[in-house]
Amino acid sequence: MISVKNLEKTFHTEDGDIHVLKGINQEIEKGEKIVIVGPSGSGKSTFLRCLNLLETPTSGEVWFEGTQINAPGCDVDKLRQKMGMVFQHFNLFPHLSVRQNITLAPVTLKLKTQEEADATAERLLERIGLLAKADAFPSQLSGGQQQRIAIVRALAMEPDVMLFDEPTSALDPASTMKIEELMTHLKKKYTVIIVTHNMQQAARIS
Repeated sequence: MISVKNLEKTFHTEDGDIHVLKGINQEIEKGEKIVIVGPSGSGKSTFLRCLNLLETPTSGEVWFEGTQINAPGCDVDKLRQKMGMVFQHFNLFPHLSVRQNITLAPVTLKLKTQEEADATAERLLERIGLLAKADAFPSQLSGGQQQRIAIVRALAMEPDVMLFDEPTSALDPASTMKIEELMTHLKKKYTVIIVTHNMQQAARIS
């Protein structure tokens, strides 16, 4: 499903070059559950972001479902529709309701009608116990609730793979437990790649 070949990433700064990723090779098969661990600053998130070109590799190849996504002319936006991404700090649109956050992308990209997207949003919200919050705004939700909404927003695109970048590092223990339960459920259906520096969490999830 995902093939990484000799991946290199260097950041150019005023203080000199920072060589973060050095010749990374990785094969991730459909249905696999991968947890990437390591200390802060070791390149975990950079690697994850290279998988969907939120970071552009300095060199090397990234292949997704048979297509080299960092090749010239590749329609990266189309491929990203199949790669759900959940960030550390939620990244919900603050001026949109929960329902609008979830339905915006599939409707804008004409993947679903508004009615179909609304039905999907309600089904997913009911699954995570937040259907009553459908018309609330992110500022009215707890951190844990916002992160669950962020996961649902990614799932609404019906991706083939889910990428999680430190999804619980900003949450309290109770919220962390709920997110871990949700991620454990997702493992049954999706290819899942999770970045974390929490070794206990890595052991629980994987």
